[in-house]
Amino acid sequence: MADQAFSRAAGAPLVAGNSVRVLRDAVENYPAWEDAIRRARRTVHLRTYIIHRDAVGRRFVDLLAAKTREGVAVRVLYDWFGCGAGLALGLFHPLRQAGADVRVFNPPTFAAMLGWVGRNHRKFLKVDGDVAFIGGLCIGQAWEGTRRVGAWRDTAVQLQDPVVGDAERSFADSGAAAGDDDKTATLVCADAPPVADEVNVRLMPTTPFTASIFRMDLLVAAMARRRFWIADAYFIEHGPYADLLSHASHDGVDVCLLLPQGSDVGWTVPVSRSLYRSLLGVGVRVFEWTGSIMHAKTVVADSRWSRVGSTNLNINSWLGNWELDVAIDDEGVARTLDAHFEEDIAHATEITLSKQGRRLATGPSRRSGRARRSARRAVREVTGVARSVGAALTTSRPLEDCEVTPLVVLGLAGMIVVALSVWQPWIVAWPIAVVVAWTAASLFVEAWCA
Repeated sequence: MADQAFSRAAGAPLVAGNSVRVLRDAVENYPAWEDAIRRARRTVHLRTYIIHRDAVGRRFVDLLAAKTREGVAVRVLYDWFGCGAGLALGLFHPLRQAGADVRVFNPPTFAAMLGWVGRNHRKFLKVDGDVAFIGGLCIGQAWEGTRRVGAWRDTAVQLQDPVVGDAERSFADSGAAAGDDDKTATLVCADAPPVADEVNVRLMPTTPFTASIFRMDLLVAAMARRRFWIADAYFIEHGPYADLLSHASHDGVDVCLLLPQGSDVGWTVPVSRSLYRSLLGVGVRVFEWTGSIMHAKTVVADSRWSRVGSTNLNINSWLGNWELDVAIDDEGVARTLDAHFEEDIAHATEITLSKQGRRLATGPSRRSGRARRSARRAVREVTGVARSVGAALTTSRPLEDCEVTPLVVLGLAGMIVVALSVWQPWIVAWPIAVVVAWTAASLFVEAWCA
């Protein structure tokens, strides 16, 4: 029954007989990736959210270009938003010159007004149909670190045997979405590799609004009996998931969150912190990584079930992006991730509540400064505005003191808009007209092209 529930929730079957190797940080991942690429004889398929235009990014581009010149079919699919300025500076020029197939996913177009909002956040490398790598790492110097800044903490897995075919099909789907229809059929391995090991793996490629990993995460949180450990880079709790974590902790499950103390997307940290109190109050343990950046996305339940991939615990990842994760039903893999988690929290700051209910940090903290504190205060002012507005309009609960300021600011902003509409209507009308005109034109273009 559990396997049936997981299969239906994830929309993916359990594939038996795989080999799985957990790879920690760039120090283990990048050498394994580069060695696999060097050994390639037929194909190299890379799908990534970010390739930075730095020493590490250029190293991978040069290696892929060299394999292309050797006659290996190299296909690269990158995200337009993720790669950013590197595209304008000719990051992929050596690859294209060598003859590789390089495609961009979902660039902004006039026809699709908000089409660029959905990102392809998958991280995937497959070589010769024999081995695949899936996890949270992109390609850049940040993951290796420098003399002044430590390496990012991240996790991926190396997969071999039958599930590699499913991974290849996920690459084909991404390629089709990027306009690679003619070559999609040639991407999938004709013959699945033979069964060589005993690990059960479920590959979970998601697309916007399918919510399959969200369903899976809810199911696993509901079924955990002893231990539920989570490491996440951009944790912004969602009501149903937060409730399940709270109920699990209340039932005696050791629920533990390992989150970043600082982030490349800075505003997510104070947003996450604003959500700590409700979890800490029911016994959920929260730790903040004191190293450079915590970027891993892993879940381990009862030292038996684990998930590794690109999905973060927030609505954008669960519902808005193309993501790729693997769920692994194996005690050996889970024990490895358990050990990594225990090592990580030994280098983290535990967050606790004081007797007065205030959030306290226990342990060393390396981040300070007036600018960072000011940024956190600013973000806290706007965090949770939707909940505050809902509570104010429906009187469903008393407002807290911290909710008064954002409501006042929002009310003042509304009054300013009303005043401008009466005094100089064109100031408000023109922006609205532009947005509506763009939307209408997009609809006509989509209908014409359908």
